[in-house]
Amino acid sequence: MKEYYTITEVADLLGKSKETLRRWDRDGKLPAMREPMSNYRVYRKEQLGVFEELNSLFGSSDTHNFTQPKHNYSVLELFAGAGGLAIGLEKAGLKCVALNEIDHWAAETLRINRPKWRVIEDDIKNVDFARYAGKVDVVTGGFPCQAFSYAGKKLGFNDARGTLFYEFARAVNETKPLICVGENVRGLLNHDNGRTIEGMKSVLDEIGYRPLEPRILKAIFYQVPQKRERLILIGIRKDIDIAFEFPRPHKKIYNLSDALKAGELFSTDVPKSEGSAYPKRKKEILDLVPPGGYWRDLPLDLQKEYMQKSFYLGGGKTGMARRISWDEPSLTLTCSPAQKQTERCHPDETRPFTVREYARIQTFPDEWKFAGSVSNQYKQIGNAVPVNLGRELGYSVVEFLNKVYQEYGIKDKAANFDQMELAFE
Repeated sequence: MKEYYTITEVADLLGKSKETLRRWDRDGKLPAMREPMSNYRVYRKEQLGVFEELNSLFGSSDTHNFTQPKHNYSVLELFAGAGGLAIGLEKAGLKCVALNEIDHWAAETLRINRPKWRVIEDDIKNVDFARYAGKVDVVTGGFPCQAFSYAGKKLGFNDARGTLFYEFARAVNETKPLICVGENVRGLLNHDNGRTIEGMKSVLDEIGYRPLEPRILKAIFYQVPQKRERLILIGIRKDIDIAFEFPRPHKKIYNLSDALKAGELFSTDVPKSEGSAYPKRKKEILDLVPPGGYWRDLPLDLQKEYMQKSFYLGGGKTGMARRISWDEPSLTLTCSPAQKQTERCHPDETRPFTVREYARIQTFPDEWKFAGSVSNQYKQIGNAVPVNLGRELGYSVVEFLNKVYQEYGIKDKAANFDQMELAFE
């Protein structure tokens, strides 16, 4: 375990901005020391021990979230995408009995890789989930964020009509699982000044679920070599009086080298695959950016050329003309690998990451194939929940279900999942 942490690392650990840490430094709340060679702010490990949320990171051994399922647990997944969360839950020992996805190529990806999965390719508004009533333990879904009115102390279920969260809640209401797991972008927490998430919690409460306080999980602490964040909203059926424990963060943070080269995460170097390319002039400019650098590392005239009006608007814009270095986690991947605002350039070669490199950074297995055009594959991967994050969250779900089944004497919903599938045909 290292003794010193940079301001960037501590910001990631605590979920704070670097400006907040600089203010704490100025105010003496968390004074930093200066690294002699670089003059960068750094913090001693002992200083960070005051933060309770970091205790597991600074313990004597690394985190171990693995939990063995004691029964057959079934999942209904909504907004399944290319299967990042589904694979993670599968790795944790949970069984997806059905997955709903409206995008054709994402649904095709699911079918290609898991022919036995029941993939419902349709608009969720058209799907009747009553056939799964009492037959699934978990409903999961990465519903898109849409605002809806939250007035007063109570929001009715019907007030959320017309939003995709309503469809998520409808599926939960129709199937009555023991627990539901919603995931979304971090921005949902403050969407519409926090009213949207409060409305969602109120809806879950009305349909018979106790909503937990939303939790932001940072993928880099869950064996994902990427600075990605996901908001997790848990609802526990009100007749279940068992606590849910979120996965504990791991100490080790993996970097881009771990993602693309043989090592602990993957046994081989990343396979060759198709990918996008930069236009000639953009490549000429990005050739001058060093690994770990961005537009401010360019000569002043090229900064102005590349940034155009943005050059005069202030702010860091650290994602622009950004080349990732081997020894850092990737920044959050987007649906397109060469967007100017969120550049993700390869460390050595002046090009965007390829499809398989994208998939590695999201911790998809190399054997997981993606359907559709190259741009469609990028979109599927960029929208996905990182597989390893899904697995770690899955362990928490398994731990919860183990306790519920034991405490309430619940029998397996289906001794044989194949029989359950036949019943749904």
